[in-house]
Amino acid sequence: MTAAAESTAQMAAGNPRRRRSRGRYVLHAFLIVTSIVWLFPVLWAAYTALRPYADTGGAARGYVSIGGSYGFQNFIDAWTRIDMPKFFLNTMIVVLPAVVLTLFLASMVAFAISRYSWRFNLLLLMLFTAGNLLPQQVVITPLYRMYLALPLPRLVSDNGLFYDQYVGIIVIHIAFQLGFCTFVLSNYMKTLPKELNEAAVVDGAGVFRTFWDVILPLCRPPLAALATLQFTWIYNDFFWALILMFTGDKRPITSALNGLKGQFFTDNNLLAAGSILVALPTLIVFFVLQKQFIRGLTLGSTKG
Repeated sequence: MTAAAESTAQMAAGNPRRRRSRGRYVLHAFLIVTSIVWLFPVLWAAYTALRPYADTGGAARGYVSIGGSYGFQNFIDAWTRIDMPKFFLNTMIVVLPAVVLTLFLASMVAFAISRYSWRFNLLLLMLFTAGNLLPQQVVITPLYRMYLALPLPRLVSDNGLFYDQYVGIIVIHIAFQLGFCTFVLSNYMKTLPKELNEAAVVDGAGVFRTFWDVILPLCRPPLAALATLQFTWIYNDFFWALILMFTGDKRPITSALNGLKGQFFTDNNLLAAGSILVALPTLIVFFVLQKQFIRGLTLGSTKG
């Protein structure tokens, strides 16, 4: 085939490099549009939080308008009206133990499932992951009745050990998040060489020593990724704290935002400012652990 014929064949088939460039432009355009659609409500909430209620809620301009006065008074009012530092502390009392215990228990179960072959390991993994198949709202009625009927000693208050106590919400979050963390960690641990276990046994290490000193240090990337996800999910919980925590002063910060709503009307500017303040810790955690989060999500895919 002559050079002219080859050139004609390439033109007829189309330039592969040009097709790849065109596909990349389409992909970038799609990602930009998606990012704008996702960011627009957040940016509009920030814009609304900077405006006083007189400019938006009254007859002056309305929410869909530009102009007027701007300031940070809504953030100051939201911070002081519901005593946000106290509710942030309530949230940390729930989130930190729940995240640590969830990852610790999930890593132990994942270690047993992935590193040892026994009769019920697959059944156990299915049991742990089955809890994620149903929405939490579906099981609220039977779970709430069990929550009140547990024959536990009333060590904390007359309401019992679980109801209206931080330990109850912590246990609920551990129960619902344990399956997902076990699934992710077990898949990652399966990529680690089995020779590590054999070498630990030769050196005289027991099962727990092998788990704690050999396998768990190698799981830092997925643990960091799961810690970021779990912190975000448990921190943003509104449902369980509202249902199971009766005392308003003990609720986490997301449920405490109800205190910014009035009985007859709601200042949406104030509520937007409060929501932005509440969202800041999750953004800080994500940006601090961003590298570990991305590495934990992608590291397992590169192993054979």
